Amino acid sequence: MRIRSILLLSGLCLVACLAVQAQVNKTKKAPGLMGNRFLTFNTVIRVNQIEVARDRNVGEDERALHTPEKVAAFRNAVAEGFPGGKMTWSFSWLALNDTSAAYREIRKLVVGYHYKYGDDVTFIPGAYFANAYNTTEQVNKDLHDALQIITKLVGTGYRPQSIVAGFMSAKNQQYLAEKEGIHVCQGNIWSQFSIDNQDGDGSVVYPFYPSKEHFCKPAQNKSDFIDCVNLDGWTVDFLAGRRQGFADGFNSRMGVGPIETIGKYGKETGLKEMMHSTAIHFDKGFELNGFGWVTNCWEISLPYAPSSLKAWLSAIKERWPDVKMINQGEFGLIWRAHYKSNSFNYRFVERGSGIGGSDANNEISWYMNKDFRLALLKDWKQGTPAKVIDFTRYDLKATEPAEMTRKWSLLGQINQKQSRPQDKPVPLDSLSTKARAIIGARYRSLVR
Repeated sequence: MRIRSILLLSGLCLVACLAVQAQVNKTKKAPGLMGNRFLTFNTVIRVNQIEVARDRNVGEDERALHTPEKVAAFRNAVAEGFPGGKMTWSFSWLALNDTSAAYREIRKLVVGYHYKYGDDVTFIPGAYFANAYNTTEQVNKDLHDALQIITKLVGTGYRPQSIVAGFMSAKNQQYLAEKEGIHVCQGNIWSQFSIDNQDGDGSVVYPFYPSKEHFCKPAQNKSDFIDCVNLDGWTVDFLAGRRQGFADGFNSRMGVGPIETIGKYGKETGLKEMMHSTAIHFDKGFELNGFGWVTNCWEISLPYAPSSLKAWLSAIKERWPDVKMINQGEFGLIWRAHYKSNSFNYRFVERGSGIGGSDANNEISWYMNKDFRLALLKDWKQGTPAKVIDFTRYDLKATEPAEMTRKWSLLGQINQKQSRPQDKPVPLDSLSTKARAIIGARYRSLVR
């Protein structure tokens, strides 16, 4: 009895210590947005590859790919690659409710990581594609019920700081903010088009408050405003991202993700591209915007050794020692504290890495604000004039699909994917007088 009592007391002490550590992590003063580089890193734990609804799957069973040992090795790689870094864990509906010993142990491990490291524990509805397979009302119900399960799972009245969603409609993000009190959502996958199970091109690549009209459109005024910071899913190479799907034999999703880099080109070249995509934001992007942000989602089920994850994180830590690796909810709230409205003015410039669809001879420049997004492309080696490959106005009326469909993009006058005849690149001075006036009001140097 005495030994049992001692063990019970030790267990209670451990729980108390972990709770204290979690509170310390939570109450640390958040850094300001400007002058800082941020890295957010998410993972997905599921049972089936594409759980499009609570009771419907369209992918492969991945139960065997999710083990406590694999989860532990994954988190150890993060801790070793970026000591002190935090991350976000998102569970699918089935992963939250599976009663097998493996998933019970996985949930226990992840809750422990919340208390030990300050990680966020949250939900992913519909396996990235909730609105393509579910009604708005069903998505809201899934969000509500899953959040209750997570609160009970983690304890101490816990609430996630964000939702991982892949894509999330404006109405669902409004529900999150107004009914669930969650003000950060990974709600768009920037530039995704003709790949996976849903399209969603047309948004701003950095954080923004979405319009009530469309999740890809920044809110234009107070009546149009949703108080939910909409975040990109993972950082992509802008030059690769201008293609649709696998056009020209390249993967348009190539960037910091492992599938399109390590999986396609091997560890050495894959890491080179991952670092190139990271540098777009931590070097020139940081200079232009006053802060830098890189985000990645690396699913637990992927067949890549944790050493590859550790190598990328270690390389980031070595090259940019000031980087702050925090969970995506924290980052979103830091952005929200700085920007009370969509007063941002983002700029990005990239010259290609020469890997895959990142053409070494090309230079792309992006301009993004609440009024429009504009992309210019030129061959810097040949010295050819830049042409407009994307001009998407956000001051125009937008609507989301009324039915369940994969087509959720917001395509402007000219779209980077060149999926329509009107998308052929054109000189900037060939745009209409109205279009040039709109651009000139923001960037006088571009319009003469």
